[in-house]
Amino acid sequence: MTQTVVILTEDTLLDTDVAQIVETYAGRDVRFEVLVPADTDHNVLQEVVNDLGLLDLRRLWHDISTRDPDDRAARTEAAEALRLSLALLEAAGATADGVVVADDPLPALSQAVANHGAVEVVVVTTPKLLDDTLRRDWASRAREALGVPVLHLYTGSSIVG
Repeated sequence: MTQTVVILTEDTLLDTDVAQIVETYAGRDVRFEVLVPADTDHNVLQEVVNDLGLLDLRRLWHDISTRDPDDRAARTEAAEALRLSLALLEAAGATADGVVVADDPLPALSQAVANHGAVEVVVVTTPKLLDDTLRRDWASRAREALGVPVLHLYTGSSIVG
């Protein structure tokens, strides 16, 4: 019987992310439902604190100098991230589908878990010092709300959050 695993990612999955996810579920009959939020609202202060804490000065400059995208641009960017992520998953032999969701993805994540009878959730993000420390990151919030196992991967690495 095919099981559903929901993947929530803030950006396009990388080859390393896909390899790690596919390897984690190797030998199981799973399909993936990918959710990509349209990032329409930047909390600049929160991003600056995260960037400083991680000593990521290049990202700090980007976060300070970048304005919030309009809704259309954010949805277009998310749709492209979704398209590329699905293509990578399918190229790795996985069955996957997905949707673009609102900026706060937790309601859509809860709905996807319920609608698909998902058995697990994988959250793929960049490290966020403030959110991760205070347990306000998507993975921690999902663990509190969903009642299914939640795996938190940091994009482009083998580090599990």
